[in-house]
Amino acid sequence: MTSEAPKVKEEHSVKEILAYSNGFFIDTVASQFFGFLIFTFYFTIVGLNINLITVGFIIWSLWDAFNDPMMGGLSDRTKTKWGRRKPYIVMGIIPTAIILVLLWLPPEGSQLTIFIYFIIMTLLYELFYTMFSLNQTALFPEMYQNLEDRAKANNIIQIVGVVGLFFAFLAPSFFIPNYTDKRYAVNYVYAGIFFAIIILIAGFLFVKYGIKERLEYSKDSDKAPSLFNSVKLSLKNKAFRTYVVANFTIYYVFGMLPVITPLYGRFVLNIESAFLLSILLGLAFISAAIFINLWRKVSLKVGIKNGLIYAMIAFIICLVPFMFITEIIGAIIAYFLVGIGLAGAMFFRVIATSTVIDDDELRTGVRREGAYMGTFALINRLNIIAVYLTISIVFNSVGWAVFDPKLATAETVFGLRALIFLFPAIALVIGIISMMHFPINKERYEEIKAETDKLHEQKKMELSA
Repeated sequence: MTSEAPKVKEEHSVKEILAYSNGFFIDTVASQFFGFLIFTFYFTIVGLNINLITVGFIIWSLWDAFNDPMMGGLSDRTKTKWGRRKPYIVMGIIPTAIILVLLWLPPEGSQLTIFIYFIIMTLLYELFYTMFSLNQTALFPEMYQNLEDRAKANNIIQIVGVVGLFFAFLAPSFFIPNYTDKRYAVNYVYAGIFFAIIILIAGFLFVKYGIKERLEYSKDSDKAPSLFNSVKLSLKNKAFRTYVVANFTIYYVFGMLPVITPLYGRFVLNIESAFLLSILLGLAFISAAIFINLWRKVSLKVGIKNGLIYAMIAFIICLVPFMFITEIIGAIIAYFLVGIGLAGAMFFRVIATSTVIDDDELRTGVRREGAYMGTFALINRLNIIAVYLTISIVFNSVGWAVFDPKLATAETVFGLRALIFLFPAIALVIGIISMMHFPINKERYEEIKAETDKLHEQKKMELSA
């Protein structure tokens, strides 16, 4: 008669989680600084036509359609003495920091010259940012194995992420007094240098103290499927198919809010101060930090599926005031309230992604975080096309193909309101409908966890044999 050895519960200290959170901080700061100001800079400061900007982001997204799954599959199949993820994380950090400076240095010349520079810089940014981001994100479900640990870690990580978001939105205003004034073009470069330094410092801390890869997954690279088969397997998974639609709609809203806020603030709320606009956007994320713990409790009570549905409903309700506010007091209230929905969406997208990966491991026997993160990134980056096509359609319809503050009319104001509320609300409704078909409820999650625990113990035994 054999007895199974008692399983020792892993304890993850706050210090360990904070060390890992440096990676999430870098990810957040780099992506949100880029997303917040890249459109405003090239549209209002450089004067690039909205249609060229839209074409540029379509090309960028098509590049992602190749780059993200390729990077994910490559990472899953990598086997080095430093692990599967760490080499790519190290190779991605420094170039990402450098490109965040070069983005704001377009050459003088024709629209075509500027457009080509815009394309080159955004493609290079995406290559190295993905190399870093995909691999640091892939570490989360590997390092934190059950819902309790993930909820604890994610609670801390999301608060750090909110700090990163606030930092990404507020810090530029210390360098750029007015985001839409051409006199401050060089100030964008100063902001880029500042962010590059911060990213390099946090990157050192993350690489040295925050990366821990599990030995029991070290042989999974030998069994990882090819790139094509990896994407095919992902698309066969119903949990992935239903969740990825919801995730797409969440990222659509995440993409739209910071991009439109500078113009919404200037022409709907009549706020010229870049600092005040950054404070408003930052307020949403301070609010999100306050409400993150609420959504953690919701996740433990109702599970991931219902929790994310509730979060998206709350998000829609909290966006309603943006259709009506006209002044600063209303804006303060609206941006604070939107943090409630924002917190829920931020919290559940990490937990749900990890759950989909657990479900896949039971089906394939292999941890494929890289492939899934790559496929998620591929589909999520397509939301960039959706965001800029939406903006392009609206701006062309109100006569704003080329930025001219004198051409702002009542139709322009309505268009900006629709971009910040109406289109995001429609997207979130689609996400809610998709999540209603998500196959992993609270009970099924407990079954998956028990089965994956057994599988992990088996992998440990095979490794020690």
